[in-house]
Amino acid sequence: MDFLKKHSYILLVISILLANCKSSKTISSGHANFDLSAKQVIKENAKKTPDFKTLASRVKIDIIEGEKVKGYTVNMRLEKDKKILLMSTPISIVKALITPDKVSFYNKLDNTFFEGDYAYLSGLLGTDLDFQKVQNLLIGEALFNLKEEPYKVSIHEEAYALQPKNQLDIFEIFYLLNPSHFKIKSQQISQPNEFRHLQIDYIAHQEIEKQVLPERIKVIAVEANEEMVLDLEFKGVSLNENLRFPFKIPSGYNEIKL
Repeated sequence: MDFLKKHSYILLVISILLANCKSSKTISSGHANFDLSAKQVIKENAKKTPDFKTLASRVKIDIIEGEKVKGYTVNMRLEKDKKILLMSTPISIVKALITPDKVSFYNKLDNTFFEGDYAYLSGLLGTDLDFQKVQNLLIGEALFNLKEEPYKVSIHEEAYALQPKNQLDIFEIFYLLNPSHFKIKSQQISQPNEFRHLQIDYIAHQEIEKQVLPERIKVIAVEANEEMVLDLEFKGVSLNENLRFPFKIPSGYNEIKL
C-alpha cells in the first residue's frame, strides 16, 4: 500500500512534532458560546496562538495498522519557526531534522539517509507545504491561515465547524473548533479523487505557562479501504530552555529516495 506503508516513516516524523509543556493542566470544556460569526471564531482562535521560543518533550507514539500495533518513544526538540529535531530513545539510532529549507533523517541500523525538499511531503497531502504549515499542523494550529480565505461557520457535534466558502478542486479542508477555548478539535483534509483522507484529532488540550497546547493527538491516514492510526502522548515537556540541535549525516551512508 504505497500511501500508508511506503510513506509511513515520514508520516510518523511529521506527526510527532507537537507542542506541550511541563507543569501542565488539562483543560476541561467550559461554557460553550455558539453565537459567534466565522470572523469572530477565527479571531478568538488567533488569540490562543502559542507563543514560545523552544520546546523539548518526550513523545510516546503508537502506530496502528490493522491488527499490528508498534510503540516508540522519541525525544523532540523544537525551535519555533526554525528547526525541529527528533531522536529515537534510549539511544539515537534514528535522527530526523526538519528546517524551512529541507527534511533530513538517517538510520544507524541500516546506514541509510534521506535529504530533500518539501516536494515529497507536499505530494502526500496534495498541496504545497512549507515549514510553517507543517509546524502549525503539529502544534495544534490551522494548517492554512484562516484569515486568508473567507470561511463559513456552522455547528457540528457541539463544536464550531469552519470550511472555506469555496473549496479547492484538489482537496477539501474542514475544521472543528472547541466553543469554549476555541482551539482546534480536528482538522481534516480529503482528496476524494485519490480516495485519501488525513484527519488530525486533538483529543485533549492543556494549559502550560499560559499557553494552550495539545495534550493528546490522534492522526488518521486513510487510502481507499486501508487505514493507519498514530496515537501520540507527550511527557516531560519544557519550554524556553537553551537547546542544542546536533545533526550530521555520517559519512558512508547510502541515500534513499522516497
